[in-house]
Amino acid sequence: MTIPSTGVQVPEVSVSGTDGTPGTAPDPRRSVARNLLRDPVAVACLGYIALIVLMAVFAPLIVRVSGWDPYEFDQSAIDPDLGGMPVGSWGGISGSHWLGVEPGSGRDIFARIVYGARSSMLIALGATLLTTVLGMVFGLLAGYFGGRTDMLISRVMEFLMAFPALIFMIAVLSALPADDRQYLLVVVISLFGWPYLARIVRGQTMSLKEREFVEAARASGASRTTIVFTEILPNLRSTILVMVTLAIPGYIGTEAGLSFLGVGLVPPTPSWGQMISSSVGWYAVVPTYFLVPGVFLALLVLSFMVLGDRIRTAAEPGGRS
Repeated sequence: MTIPSTGVQVPEVSVSGTDGTPGTAPDPRRSVARNLLRDPVAVACLGYIALIVLMAVFAPLIVRVSGWDPYEFDQSAIDPDLGGMPVGSWGGISGSHWLGVEPGSGRDIFARIVYGARSSMLIALGATLLTTVLGMVFGLLAGYFGGRTDMLISRVMEFLMAFPALIFMIAVLSALPADDRQYLLVVVISLFGWPYLARIVRGQTMSLKEREFVEAARASGASRTTIVFTEILPNLRSTILVMVTLAIPGYIGTEAGLSFLGVGLVPPTPSWGQMISSSVGWYAVVPTYFLVPGVFLALLVLSFMVLGDRIRTAAEPGGRS
């Protein structure tokens, strides 16, 4: 099924009750995982994502091995007579600085890449978690209860989706204090992100609530809460999984973009977007300063997007087996 306004193709929901009656569809999770593990492209994407996650989790240990703190200046690695140019070729790459140093400051790029991965993943995963919770709850409420509840939630969704989100994120973050900026980024990104998932959940909930297994649960005396969380929600797993996988790269890119524009993470907190922004004045003389964070960011976003597409294909009825 394709969502017209976004162009995102979402797998059709499977219809399976929880009573184990004949004819119910089997749990698709095992077949989806099997299809992904048979796909070399999906495995490569999973491997790169796992590498970045491990970098983020073990960042303090990794920089201890590399020998440089992300906030530590190495004045011996730059040439003050050349305006702070890194000493040596390829941006100062050496056995001491594995990915070179920042021009002008001498900070180790590898250490800042590792801690930048932590910042990007924490913000992206936090925003995805909050967005998913809000989207599921409000989508289920609007789709199942209908009437005034649906009208109120739908108007709020339309109101938020009508805003040019990036412009308002910049405006809101510019007016907020710099303290606890990571938490503010999660809240602001989620504020504008949850309506897209909620709208999809709402539409599929409206379809599912008319199915026979929901009518049977209702006739058996099950409460509304039981029907929503044990009958309808399990049939939305594939849809939610695909949307979550596609949302994470968007939020990684949003954090990088906001940091590039100076309203995201505040220096000296490491951020890939902030590093790319700082490299603008050094494109011609130290291209590696731009290429290193740019390649890490591009590969992470690409890996999540390709993985999301492969999950969608594997979760579709009649997908590869």
